[in-house]
Amino acid sequence: MVGFILPTTFCIDLFISLFQVYLSNLKTSIMASLSKGVKAPEFRGLNQKGEEISLSGFKGKKLILYFYPKDNTPGCTAESCNLNDNYQMWLAKGYEVVGISPDSIASHKKFADKFQFGFNLIADTNTEILQAYGVWGEKSMYGKKYMGVLRTTFVINEDGIIEDIFDKVDTKNHTDQIIKTLDIK
Repeated sequence: MVGFILPTTFCIDLFISLFQVYLSNLKTSIMASLSKGVKAPEFRGLNQKGEEISLSGFKGKKLILYFYPKDNTPGCTAESCNLNDNYQMWLAKGYEVVGISPDSIASHKKFADKFQFGFNLIADTNTEILQAYGVWGEKSMYGKKYMGVLRTTFVINEDGIIEDIFDKVDTKNHTDQIIKTLDIK
């Protein structure tokens, strides 16, 4: 009996293609389940000071939870600085602000110190929180596809329920974008 053997590279390429389809479908199902009115996934992570921060630690407070790709890059710096420039206003309106990216604690410390951020930046180097929120996904640049952070902001109420999701973030005017959309006075 003569058997048919597939070339090894073909098998590997087939596996990679199928796995990418699986990840894409997984991301779609996670994002579909995270919508306005649903409970936000619990998270735990370390901030720029090495302190543990969790969603449950904000119970009774409103939270602006923003996910961004990388410390000290133009868009991420603009977004973070815009939220920080308005941080006292957010606090006065009963909101706390937390940023999450896959950068290290050391990177977050340098970033927070450089721009004197008043809020926490969580290091999610293993992308566990990013994946739980459906913001770790396929991106492309110059025709090359790669996995990365899909810039997104979740506004979470005092009971841990998602009030709104921003997936088209205006980095330079993010505070105004949130205020206008939620009609915050």
